This record gives sequence, structure tokens and C-alpha cells, in this order.
Amino acid sequence: MRTAATILRKDLRVELRTLETVPSMWLLAITTFVIFHFGLGRDTLRGQLAAGVLTVTLLFAGMLAINRLFVAEREQGGFDAFLLAPVDRTAMFFAKTGALFLFLVATEVVALPAFALLLAPPSLGSSLPAVLLFLALADLGVAVIGTFVSAIAVHTRARDLIGPILGLPLLLPALIATARGLAPLLVPGAGGSPPAKWLAVLALYDLVNALLAVGLFDFLLEE
Repeated sequence: MRTAATILRKDLRVELRTLETVPSMWLLAITTFVIFHFGLGRDTLRGQLAAGVLTVTLLFAGMLAINRLFVAEREQGGFDAFLLAPVDRTAMFFAKTGALFLFLVATEVVALPAFALLLAPPSLGSSLPAVLLFLALADLGVAVIGTFVSAIAVHTRARDLIGPILGLPLLLPALIATARGLAPLLVPGAGGSPPAKWLAVLALYDLVNALLAVGLFDFLLEE
């Protein structure tokens, strides 16, 4: 874990210095909400429509980070240096997953207020803790799958295409669970309790995919 923490700190320092990923995610999310606001001609959305707009917007913003997650290691020889080092190969997986998770959280810090201002129903505040819980589980699933897919795509010539082509089908169960779970929380008079069924689906999805990704990442990195 010490190795993973070192790689994570490196990635966060690089992002703070260059500001290449998170600001782009902010811009995409806010622009998408503005388009929906004026395109639909509505000041508020509720229920399943609001949940779908929020989920899809955050997913597309996350794809920007997924596509760039391993670019520095590929272009600057980081993979070769890491393989030569006497460390556990899964340390890179944990570090990159943590970095992607933090990028998603940082995006939502800006995107959620924009969503509340442009599209969300007035009752969002009362169900905000449950919404944040759903988004945290969804972020974890996206981070796990996104890291695994990005490690595959970065070795291809068309990495900007391979990432979405592989990642979107794998993320489909998490996206459905997130959208269906958020829908009851984005209606007027919604209670603060999140739907337990969809929380369980998301948690199981995260656990199973994390175990599979950790088990396969070592072989993937060697290739």
C-alpha cells in the first residue's frame, strides 16, 4: 500500500500542476447541464428523467479521465520503470483507481451545484445524503472498471475509442442501478432513505469487479 500511496501522490501532484483532467470534466458536465436546461426548455427535472440526465452527464465526464489515466506512463516510460521495480504490480491498480475516484468526486463537487441550479427539483437538499451515497458507490464502480479498461486501451493506437467501446458495456449495470436508485430521490417530497435494492446491486457490482480486476491486472500489466 505504501507503493500505491506514492503513485497516487504523484498522480495528484501532476494533476494539480497541469490541470489537464478535472477542469475538462467540470466544463463538460456544466456544458451538458446548460444544454439540457435550454434544450428541454425546463427549469427543473424530476424522477427518472432527472436521474438519467445526472447519471449520463457524470459518466461522460468520467470518460475523459479514463482515457487519460495511463497516458503519462505510456508516453514517458512509466510502465517499464514500474515493471523493473521490486514492488507488487497491483499497487498501480490501487493507485490509479484511487486517483480516478478522486477525480470523479472533484467533478461532482462542481457538477452537483450546477445540476441543482439548472435542473434539479427544489427538494434535492432533503435527499442529498442518499444521493451522495449512491454517487460514491457509482464512482467506485466507474473507477475500478475505468482503470482496468484504461490499462487495456492505452496500449492500442485508438485508445480514445477503445476505452468507451470496452468501458460502456461493462459499466451498464452500474449505470442502470444508479439511475434507478436516484430516481425516487429526485422527486418533490422525497424521503432521505435510499432504495436498499439498488444500493445492494451497486455494492455487489463494485465488489465483484474489484476482485476480478485485481486478479487480472497483474497479467495485463505484464503483457
